[in-house]
Amino acid sequence: MTHRALTVVRAGALTTVQDLGRPGHAHLGVPRSGALDAPAAALVNRLVGNPPGSAVLETTLTGCALRAWCAVTVAVGGAPCPVTVDGRPAPWGAAVGVPAGALLDVGAADSGVRSYVAVSGGVLVEPVLGSRSTDLLSGLGPPPLADGTVLPLGRPRVPHARVDVAPQPAPPAELVLRVAPGPRADWFTPAAMRALTSSVYRVSSASNRIGLRMDGPALERARPGELPSEGTVLGAVQVPTDGRPVVFLADHPTTGGYPVIGVVRTADLPAAAQAVPGTPVRFVTAGGR
Repeated sequence: MTHRALTVVRAGALTTVQDLGRPGHAHLGVPRSGALDAPAAALVNRLVGNPPGSAVLETTLTGCALRAWCAVTVAVGGAPCPVTVDGRPAPWGAAVGVPAGALLDVGAADSGVRSYVAVSGGVLVEPVLGSRSTDLLSGLGPPPLADGTVLPLGRPRVPHARVDVAPQPAPPAELVLRVAPGPRADWFTPAAMRALTSSVYRVSSASNRIGLRMDGPALERARPGELPSEGTVLGAVQVPTDGRPVVFLADHPTTGGYPVIGVVRTADLPAAAQAVPGTPVRFVTAGGR
């Protein structure tokens, strides 16, 4: 029986294994991790017949190339990109058959940042604390892919979805983030909150899976010094000493000493995962998560 696996032929700029993450371990200093664009990861899993928690590949900007050891069904979603099988064009956003020995090439993103590759049966690397996700901050989970890496696959469970192309949201031309003030909004002047919610920021090229960094107006503090380190959450808008906000994403630290001026609603964060450097960002005040 042919072993179910893929060989990484081209790892790309940064390709990692991701699933739903490992929430619930912040008290151990372990971030939640997981796919930054969770809806895109769930969709490609559904297209190939995988359960929603199956591990997929998350590429960054330049895609990746994989050789199949056996016949598999794959789907590529998230950031739109060209897809080929042995050099022949294949659809993006749909289930595609890849014969044994064939090369699947996921090209550079045409727009957006992160594409997701699901394979029938899921990527079956060893789980750590209940998740197969790569965590770039703590180093838990499998390392980022390198050329020559072999990825074991599970057995397919159900037939893949019979659709031509599944609708997916386009990467944002402008990112609108709803933010609930606090818990340390009192560390900032009233003018700082007005600046946060009235200025246009832009996504910095220094952004990564840990946080979405902003270029734009600095936020003025109302008091000097720094906080003792305290717990932080997904979507926290932390403000370092340079005054420019950072929105925490899936690999964020579980504690931090810089004050958090607000928290972005979780539903707005998948779009943040696809915001390329230079994308305009507006923060709007909103309550709740």
